[in-house]
Amino acid sequence: MDFSEFEERILAPVERKTQKDREWRKIWQSVFDHYTLHNLFRIFLKADLEGLVSIVSPGKEASVFKAVTRKGEPRAVKIYRVETSDFKRMHEYIQGDPRFYKVPKNKRKLVETWCQKEFKNLSIARDAGVHSPKPYAFAGNVLVMEFLGDEWAAPLIKDVELEDPEKAFWSIAEDMKKLYKAGLVHSDLSEFNILYWKNTPWLIDFAQGMLLQHPKAEEFLDRDARNIARFFNKLGVKTTREELISFIKG
Repeated sequence: MDFSEFEERILAPVERKTQKDREWRKIWQSVFDHYTLHNLFRIFLKADLEGLVSIVSPGKEASVFKAVTRKGEPRAVKIYRVETSDFKRMHEYIQGDPRFYKVPKNKRKLVETWCQKEFKNLSIARDAGVHSPKPYAFAGNVLVMEFLGDEWAAPLIKDVELEDPEKAFWSIAEDMKKLYKAGLVHSDLSEFNILYWKNTPWLIDFAQGMLLQHPKAEEFLDRDARNIARFFNKLGVKTTREELISFIKG
């Protein structure tokens, strides 16, 4: 399969949709520019993907799709959008990271670094035993990782009625501790970046994750702990930011 055949196959669903599906068509067409299609073509070959199945999350800065491999295995494909990304925020999280000596000024290069950063952080998290998606490959602004869910994507923890909030809290606390021990802080952890699957919380969205060497790592750990303590306080779990941080570092 050459690139022209691939492009036609990826864009075919747009043509099959009726005029009633304007919102769906708008999302699809805004994501798949020529640059992204080239990166998708590379990732399809690298990760042995067969096709995209559905939209999971049509975000402003990144859209997530469900895909399948040639063997029929589900994958999550995250596509960062160059034109709508928050470059000032990306710059803040990349600058000071010893893995990236220079922060790109070119928009595309910055987004590509952001995508690579998420791949590296996910690799650290999985190696540390954290409940997080397994990363498979990345190319440019496209990242392929484990799909969390069955036919449909797993829900955010904020949208689930937890049978045992305390058990969920300690699972997250243990994962935060494992991350810290591995030298990484999530840096944007909240109920909006945790999925709930197989009765277990799963941490997602690791692009902003910081190594402990980063000058703002402790500041963001404090914020992560505050967010998690606040969320579970509402569910009746008695904890504080200070107690959680003490556990993570203990």
